[in-house]
Order: sequence, then structure tokens, then C-alpha cells
Amino acid sequence: MDKSAIRFDRQYRTVASEGYNVRRENERIGRLDLHFTAQSVHGTLVLLEDVSEQDILVLIEHADESLVLSAEVPREDFYVTAFRGEEVGFYSDDFQAERGGGVAVRQASSVDETLSGQAEPNSA
Repeated sequence: MDKSAIRFDRQYRTVASEGYNVRRENERIGRLDLHFTAQSVHGTLVLLEDVSEQDILVLIEHADESLVLSAEVPREDFYVTAFRGEEVGFYSDDFQAERGGGVAVRQASSVDETLSGQAEPNSA
């Protein structure tokens, strides 16, 4: 796999993570999620097609060079779990609402209320 044909299009960024679509030229071939911890970086690579282990290693190396090292986060190791899969859909609250389904909002439990200081724990 030619690294120059691969690009990572960022979809989101948080304080400790980033998510990317992996593209070869104009074709999406996978998804990469990165999670930054104090000492290491963990990645989940989901490929939409069957590729060789050598190609997976090329993708990991390219991600390390272009995404992980440029994040300027100190790290001892870069751990990547790779999967081959098929996307079956993208779901959100808006998707549910458009289909007439309700958006579930979890009611606070007594544990949540206790932890937030809103209620006293039950004594038995």
C-alpha cells in the first residue's frame, strides 16, 4: 500500500481522543479512532476491505508519523487493534427522532443523586 495515497480525514477531536475516516485516494477504506493517555496512545483501526498484514502495518506507521507524533503528546507506545468489518449504519438522536422514535433520556438513579449530593443514600 502506497502511503502517499492514504489520507486521514478527521471527524472529531476531544481532549483525549480523535476519530478519522481513512481514505485511499477518494475511497473510504476504514476508520481510525485514537485515544491518548498519559503514557501511551491506543488506536482502533476498522478496515472496510480485506488487506494484508503488511498493508495494515503501513497504515499504522503512516498514522503514527502523521497523526500520533504530530499530536505532541508524550508516549511510550502506540497500541493498535485492527478489525475488518462492514459499516451497517450511522445512528444518532436525530436519526431516532426522524423515524418517530423517542430519544431515551436516562432518569437519575438514587446512586446518581447520592454521588451528585442531591439526596442521601438509603440506609437499610
